[in-house]
Amino acid sequence: MHRHFEDLLEGLRVNLIKMGSLVDEQLDLAFRALHDRDLQATTKVYETEKKVNDFDNLLDQQVDEIMALEQPVAADLRLVVSAIKMNHELERIGDVAVNIAQRVEPLRDFPELVRKTAILEMGDVARRMVHDSIDSFIHADAELARRICKQDDVVDEMNRQKFRFVIDEMKKDPAVVEPGAHLIVALKHIERIADHATNIAEDVVFLVDAKVIKHHAADKG
Repeated sequence: MHRHFEDLLEGLRVNLIKMGSLVDEQLDLAFRALHDRDLQATTKVYETEKKVNDFDNLLDQQVDEIMALEQPVAADLRLVVSAIKMNHELERIGDVAVNIAQRVEPLRDFPELVRKTAILEMGDVARRMVHDSIDSFIHADAELARRICKQDDVVDEMNRQKFRFVIDEMKKDPAVVEPGAHLIVALKHIERIADHATNIAEDVVFLVDAKVIKHHAADKG
């Protein structure tokens, strides 16, 4: 029975990592599509979303089985609780990748505006946060997770700066209003990616150190 329990926990952990890898791939496709104005890449984002949703359902089923049959405690319980929360965050990141992909076609004829806004620079930071949050889970690295939390403020500031830039461009040229609105939406989506990555990092700290750092800025340093 004990070996079966260990196998269930390892299966949960492995599937979380696989789901994280898929979501990371989704983000890469979405940002590449935005950079290259590639509508075919957006199709791949939508196709990957279906796989992410399948993992979401699978992880829910695994958690239900573990909780119903094994009644985990201590570190094992923290893994299950963290898995529930991380599954949700990863699924939401996948949704956000789809939302960014939906901005590709409306912005396709405005590559210079996209370039000047430097939205992909902000996207690179947010995607790195996601990648590192998954790595922190794989390696049980609470210090890396804490560093990710600090990056959230960096993305927030980038969002404020780029938002102001787009607003100024919209004021100067009415033709920029529509694509500018899509850029503002995309900026907000990228900010949300960073938020979700931060939440995953906080879950890793809880998992590794048995410490809740959400809303406790001093504990994130």
